[in-house]
Amino acid sequence: MKAAAAPKDFTVVCVGGSAGGLDAYIRLMKHLPADMGVAFVIVNHLRTVATLLHEILPQYTKMPVELITDTLLIEPDHVYIIPEKRDLHVLDGEFRLRPISKPHGWPDVITVFMKSLTQNWDGKLVAVIVSA
Repeated sequence: MKAAAAPKDFTVVCVGGSAGGLDAYIRLMKHLPADMGVAFVIVNHLRTVATLLHEILPQYTKMPVELITDTLLIEPDHVYIIPEKRDLHVLDGEFRLRPISKPHGWPDVITVFMKSLTQNWDGKLVAVIVSA
């Protein structure tokens, strides 16, 4: 039996960037309190290179940092990292991973995720785009 779903009315912050965004992610995590009641989702548009952000960022925040898996429940005061070669969606308070829909050209994983959030999330949404 699946546990009852957590309320889905807290804020989700989508932090989008490219492989050059590591410094910005570190600076952001170092300055955020761990108890804001907000879920942070880092959406790097990596097509072929595996991310190590879930191993690097715990050094800079007290929040749990997790690599997203399919059907992972979204919780406040957590940092979530999109895996490579995946589009990220939200449904029923959980992450849903799909094969990347645009494997060539300029990636649109940030747009895909933000669109899914606007259609399927009850709480507030914030988008932050970082650039090196």
